[in-house]
Amino acid sequence: MLIAAGLPGLIVGMLAATGWSNLGGHAEGQRLATMQQSSRYDLDTGQFNNQLSTHKTPISQLALDWIKGGTNTRPSTPPPIFDGTAAVLARPPASDLRITWLGHSSVLIEIDGSRVLTDPVWGPRASPWSFIGPERFHAPALALSDLPPLDAVVISHDHYDHLDAPTIRDLADRVPLFLVPLGVGAHLESWGVAAEKIVELDWWQAHDVGALQLIATPSRHFSGRRIVDTNATLWASWSLIGPEHRVYFSGDTAMSPDFKTIGDRLGPFDVALIESGAYNKAWADVHLGPEQALQAFQDVRGSLFMPIHWATFDLALHAWTEPVERILAEAARLQLSVAVPMPGQSIEPATLSPLTRWWPEIPWKTANEHPVVSSGLDRDHR
Repeated sequence: MLIAAGLPGLIVGMLAATGWSNLGGHAEGQRLATMQQSSRYDLDTGQFNNQLSTHKTPISQLALDWIKGGTNTRPSTPPPIFDGTAAVLARPPASDLRITWLGHSSVLIEIDGSRVLTDPVWGPRASPWSFIGPERFHAPALALSDLPPLDAVVISHDHYDHLDAPTIRDLADRVPLFLVPLGVGAHLESWGVAAEKIVELDWWQAHDVGALQLIATPSRHFSGRRIVDTNATLWASWSLIGPEHRVYFSGDTAMSPDFKTIGDRLGPFDVALIESGAYNKAWADVHLGPEQALQAFQDVRGSLFMPIHWATFDLALHAWTEPVERILAEAARLQLSVAVPMPGQSIEPATLSPLTRWWPEIPWKTANEHPVVSSGLDRDHR
């Protein structure tokens, strides 16, 4: 009886002991003061806000959807991984622009002599704990120890599938610079990244890494690693502007007029890496869905579309291959150029090979069967 009564406390204690530090830190002092000066920060709530409002589906409906579950949400066997990533990365890109998809939103961007890694997540789960939470579909496509020297790591926001504490700890002494949205630096410092290595930016602020300019650009999402810290840090997309090439990285986002603003101010982009998975009509104000991802691609004036944020974690109720099937169907209709590398595979837009299907054919729902349309949009984006 006594053991049973103390079991909940024991479980909580175990969870705290094994994952507490992975939750991250809190902004205070000058960091907090800088955040409070942002036009996106609400002093009354202590939260950042999107430029468009977010429609919130009732928790009861969300819970019911998850209880019902989805079909084919994860592969029956691990997806294939490109064999030879390290060997490819050992050679410089012939075109000065090479993109290597390492899974989910982790992408190595080699652009005009610089190397930038986005949202590095090498952990087994998108979770603060190693034994609970969404598990990877496949092993990391490249060992952390095999990463070439990096000029910078870029973080889009602080959700667990984009900001992984063990991975950051491993990179802390090996990477000279971490660029993050406002407030996210508190997490990195708590995990051992030196303060002088962290640059925190508001939307439209820029930082130069040699000849490469990195600009924190708007996105429509949210943040938080605990129940009580929703929107306590900022979220962002990133635009990488080199002397010869330009790359857009969406992070996580719903549809927004900001894409057109980004395209007008900073485009055209040689490659646009845009989140295309983990969507649902119930949370269409925080994620794009495939068809809106291609609309965003056109708005930012991208030349080559590459889907990210899919085929790595089970984060939604759609079939795990559905994002790419819907991307390819809509891209064919619109006659847009798409590259779909397998995990660990590199592409050079200047010498792009024909697309090869490496994922299985399984049932999936079309856009008509499961439409995903963000709210608050004008007629051109519906």
